[in-house]
Amino acid sequence: METALIKTLIPALLAFTAGIAITPLIAHYLYTLKVWKKRGGKTTLYGSTAEEFNRLKGDGEVRTPRMGGLVIVAAVILTIGALTVLTTLFSGGVWDTLYFLSRSQTWIPLAVFFLGAFVGFLNDFYDVTHDGSGLRLSVRLIFIALLSGLIGWWFYDKLGVTGVNLPGGGVGELGVLIIPFFMLMSFALYASGVIDGIDGLSGGVFSSIFTAYAAIAFLGQQYDLAAFCAMLAGATMAFLWFNIPPARFWMTETGSMALTLTLAVVVFMTDTLGDGYGISLFAIVGLPLIATVASNVMQMTMRKLTGRKFFRIAPLHHHFEAIGWPSHKVTMRYWLISMVCALLGVIVSVLL
Repeated sequence: METALIKTLIPALLAFTAGIAITPLIAHYLYTLKVWKKRGGKTTLYGSTAEEFNRLKGDGEVRTPRMGGLVIVAAVILTIGALTVLTTLFSGGVWDTLYFLSRSQTWIPLAVFFLGAFVGFLNDFYDVTHDGSGLRLSVRLIFIALLSGLIGWWFYDKLGVTGVNLPGGGVGELGVLIIPFFMLMSFALYASGVIDGIDGLSGGVFSSIFTAYAAIAFLGQQYDLAAFCAMLAGATMAFLWFNIPPARFWMTETGSMALTLTLAVVVFMTDTLGDGYGISLFAIVGLPLIATVASNVMQMTMRKLTGRKFFRIAPLHHHFEAIGWPSHKVTMRYWLISMVCALLGVIVSVLL
């Protein structure tokens, strides 16, 4: 048990340290290359000017670098690289027991993380170089559909996942429908990436969620997956160190697409594959992300049915800003809620 705990915590510490160390270099180039929008502001899905958003955030878009998610990606690469080198140099030693890359638990989420980061980086690159116009939404959605469809098929056909563990015992059998179910979760989690909208918000929320799933995987004796989640939590905390108000950069899709799509895989892997309740627990652990997506859905539905808005502005965190809450107050309260949800989710996982 002690070795498994150290195996889980070491990658988190390495990723945090690597992220802190590499960030000054990344930030230097982000500012030198002026990696921000050349014209601020957004338009709504209906083609009109997003007046509330532009009032709150429009100016910051032309002076805050994007692609801050590169810190998380770099921290992951450095952590895995360091562990690989140490394992190779000291084969048969303690480092072998700490190496967490495995075909059964971490290859798939790691591959999804890098693929999501790559497409997210392309989107951010075009966002900066093409006058605020990133990859078309349809292109990003096609990528997510293809990737999640492939992973969903792998869960179903290769790993035998056909249902969801239900609290209280039993399995909710879905059969082949587990594939579109996973795809739907991937789309929903990707949509929650808009939580990267206030300085420090996304870093605090995602680090809490991945910490919770590290604990959930650990309790399910999925030690490699626990170490992987802990590594992502540590890397995200390093990003958060430089993203707290006033942010030196924003995560944008380089980080948010990587983290949200990876989270979908982790949630699934801590369910029937780990004889746990990862999917059900997400209703608790992922509450801030669920609220973010739900507020957007409610806003669009209300607008479509009545022509009026449900919130001053969606998603929910911007609504609180619009009614007068200081940005730092919104961020800190989200942090507190995220930590409470993470702790509660871990407690429930023990009781189930």
